[in-house]
Amino acid sequence: MLKRFDPRREYFFVEGCHINELSNGADDPAVSIAQARVTPGITTRWHRLRNTTERYVILTGTGVVDIGDDTPQAVNPGDCVIIPPLCRQRIRNTGTQDLVFLAICSPRFTPDCYEDLEPD
Repeated sequence: MLKRFDPRREYFFVEGCHINELSNGADDPAVSIAQARVTPGITTRWHRLRNTTERYVILTGTGVVDIGDDTPQAVNPGDCVIIPPLCRQRIRNTGTQDLVFLAICSPRFTPDCYEDLEPD
């Protein structure tokens, strides 16, 4: 199976970033892959995923990732961040260009696993 990239599928997610689902379907329930894009100066909302491990693979840009109560860490292209289930997380774009990364979830991301941790 080949799933082709289509930039027109990108949408804004309430978390504060733009998402393009590269692979996320019942035909491959073990994993989902999305391209996330955070614009300069933006920090995504604190959130966590239930029953899902998430990995960020940084493609372009620079940022700072917050995972749980750990010290914030700078991220650069090529870095891989592993976030266990139920661990709060957010990422901030500290650069002047878009921060683009793959968000790889196992099992696959579904809306019911997402939990926003910030009050409205």
